[in-house]
Amino acid sequence: MGCWTPSSDFGHLKAHSRVSVLFTMILIITFLFYCLSGYCESVQLYTLQSFRSKLLPVEEAQATLQPHAHRNGSVSRELSDQEEKRQEGFGYDSHSNLSVSNNFGTKEFPQAIIIGVKKGGTRALLEFLRVHPDVRAVGAEPHFFDRFYQRGLHWYRNLMPRSLEGQITMEKTPSYFITPEAPSRVSSMSPSTRLIVVVRDPVTRAVSDYTQTLSKNPSLPSFQSLVFRNGSGAVVDPSWSAVRIGIYVKHLERWLRFFPLEQMLFVSGERLVSDPAGEMARVQDFLGLKRVVGEKHFYFNQTKGFPCLKKPEGSSHPRCLGKSKGRAHPQIQEDVLQRLRDFYRPFNRKFYQMTGQDFGWD
Repeated sequence: MGCWTPSSDFGHLKAHSRVSVLFTMILIITFLFYCLSGYCESVQLYTLQSFRSKLLPVEEAQATLQPHAHRNGSVSRELSDQEEKRQEGFGYDSHSNLSVSNNFGTKEFPQAIIIGVKKGGTRALLEFLRVHPDVRAVGAEPHFFDRFYQRGLHWYRNLMPRSLEGQITMEKTPSYFITPEAPSRVSSMSPSTRLIVVVRDPVTRAVSDYTQTLSKNPSLPSFQSLVFRNGSGAVVDPSWSAVRIGIYVKHLERWLRFFPLEQMLFVSGERLVSDPAGEMARVQDFLGLKRVVGEKHFYFNQTKGFPCLKKPEGSSHPRCLGKSKGRAHPQIQEDVLQRLRDFYRPFNRKFYQMTGQDFGWD
């Protein structure tokens, strides 16, 4: 009598204890599972990266982000603010030498590169390819083999998205096609790299190139004054970049010194507009991919004048190229265009012979 008897609450306390033990065991098992699967390692890597970034002086970080781009091995320049932001957008830690692989894939060098040409339809092709589940591609143009080669292959690989086994890594930089040093540099990285060149009627391409430049610089001289040497109105000036890019055969000759023709695919910019599914079938076959991207993915945008991707699942809008694509071209005298066609004709015919394709530009 008067002594405390716990019998009335003992069962409740034992039940509570069993729940606590069970919950603790669940936590331990969960922790062990994540550690065995590598999660703990990724946490450690993230912690180490954060720790190192705090230790690095601000001046050293800024110095690392001040690369110089070389043109023809002699002229260098610092990255512009816009390019600086673009590189930061890649999320590359220039001070980290940590592994580029984790449980979610590996960063690989691109197995295929869209190397040209400017104003040929390269952006459209890349966006169409990115619909394919087995394609992993960089969105921005890396410009590694023409501007940033001195940064090294480690830097370049870190720009690539992570990919899983069976997926193909890609990038596109149209200026590679006309860069003299690019073929040997790409070959040094991997001589088995597959190359894609989107080509377009060089006359139309030149006008499109001029139109883009004019949109950025309204004070630009007329097309006619630029296309002819010394404004003569008779002799086409091949030193003007808008003209030079369209001499496809000259650029191709350099690439064929390092890559066999079988490793190159020439995509018609015109057919990419008129028959995107058909041209995409060729591209997917060339890359060894299953034909996933087809007719069901496209619709023709009458306003822009080119095909767009239909609305993907989970999105309220279709995917169409931005305002910088599909600009209206300025009116250019027909005799000027005809002289330009005459200039390109022998180059086009030789290009047809070398590639084994008649693009029908003449």
